[in-house]
Amino acid sequence: MHNALKRVLVTGGAGFIGSHLVDRLMTQNCEVTVLDNLSSGSLNNTKRWLYNQNFTFVEGDLKNPLSKEKATQHADLVFHFAANPEVRVGETDPRIHFEENLIATFNLLEAVRKKRAARTIVFASTSTVYGEATVLPTPEDYGPSIPISTYGASKQGAESLMSAYAYTFDLRVLILRFANIVGPRATIGVILDFIRKLRENSSRLEILGDGTQKKSYLYIDDCIDAIFFAANRFLEGNEKVDIYNVGSADQVAVKGIAQVVAEEMGITPPKLVFTGGVDGGRGWKGDVKNMHLSIEKLLRTGWKPRYGSEEAVRASVKKLLKLQ
Repeated sequence: MHNALKRVLVTGGAGFIGSHLVDRLMTQNCEVTVLDNLSSGSLNNTKRWLYNQNFTFVEGDLKNPLSKEKATQHADLVFHFAANPEVRVGETDPRIHFEENLIATFNLLEAVRKKRAARTIVFASTSTVYGEATVLPTPEDYGPSIPISTYGASKQGAESLMSAYAYTFDLRVLILRFANIVGPRATIGVILDFIRKLRENSSRLEILGDGTQKKSYLYIDDCIDAIFFAANRFLEGNEKVDIYNVGSADQVAVKGIAQVVAEEMGITPPKLVFTGGVDGGRGWKGDVKNMHLSIEKLLRTGWKPRYGSEEAVRASVKKLLKLQ
């Protein structure tokens, strides 16, 4: 592990991906500070570390000047994973994505610039910045990127801010564009939605959209491995800004996910009822129907996922059912 990973700040470190990243950092004897406002994360996700001398938890919000300055002052590297991840909220209240994803990122960058402590940032971005890509699998240099959701737009804007600050203020930025990450501690997503619906009615399952949605899914353990492989490669180089897609090598359709969930719950295949969706069968406004990231660049770091998309979904269902 690179020396720069020894003293780190994780924004959103009590959330789904962030807390799993914290677990890995702590088991490798890093000094970890977590900044989280607990709006979607949970202190339970980090409770095993609360009395560890290498762990500091700061309950705060990146929109609050005192919180961001306190959290950034002792870090050598920042993992910026704080965000509102719910794509659908953009249709009803786009202000949330603007403030929680874009303004919060600007405030973090300002704190880093003024403190002149951490000079390297690893940023959790998203496949949704590509919008409806016409090239599948979609490589990192695909363009133009035309997001179709306010979530994707806010992340693309944050990427641009990161790049500008890197070149203007002598920072280094690694951008990770995640596919659908699944596993324990997730609080949103199709798997949890299907589990909830089938517990209410095991004979009928409503599916948003027309059922043709097809996307890549990556299990959380593979995701954390990928973050470390990409970060180590980046830290060993000298690029100002670099980008990696983080996903699986294949896809699974929403109907396939429904089948896996029913099987793991021991339920006779339910009747699938499709809502028909919006804008040509999307589940909701801003839903990308067909997402498949190229991971060739990430594979060249030596990383390799243990699970394909369907296997990742199945492993996630097993774990979530066991924990509930």
